[in-house]
Amino acid sequence: MDDKIIERIKYFYDLKDNELIEIHNRSLPFQDSIMDRWERAKKLNFGDAASIYNSAFVFGEVKVGANTWIGPNVMLDGSGGMLSIGTHCSISTNVQIYTHDTVLKSLSGGRLPPRRGPVKIGDYCYIGSSSVISLGVNIGNQCVIAANSFVNRSVPDRWIVGGSPAVKIGTVKIKNDEILLDYNDR
Repeated sequence: MDDKIIERIKYFYDLKDNELIEIHNRSLPFQDSIMDRWERAKKLNFGDAASIYNSAFVFGEVKVGANTWIGPNVMLDGSGGMLSIGTHCSISTNVQIYTHDTVLKSLSGGRLPPRRGPVKIGDYCYIGSSSVISLGVNIGNQCVIAANSFVNRSVPDRWIVGGSPAVKIGTVKIKNDEILLDYNDR
């Protein structure tokens, strides 16, 4: 590639990076700084006002509701069935959501097929950084998945789960528009 082109790219990236630092107090990798997260979400037919970082991967059938934020370096793998994420969700950095796996195929030397199963995440959910959600899981509405969790079972409405594998560690309680994360209610 021509050195002049590389220098121009660096120059424009530095301009954008300086603008992000000045306005938003953040510095992003090249692709996430120059690509519009909301435009990408529209291109993927996600709901109104949804956003997805350019560094996030999207495979297969993926449906995302309105006002949902998909963070950097996320894996949304709907190649084994529908992956559905509700409205007003936050899918944090490095989250991986899979609708298939090749565990049995590998263990059987290729004799068994990959396992497949849809994943559904309800409305108003928070999925913590570096969590992994396995095939066939349904996560209810208003749930919290703690960071670094492996979710291999379905989660009822308003549960807080964490760990590997994830277990119930609390409940989301709502009273008079106040939200309480109750970790004493196991």
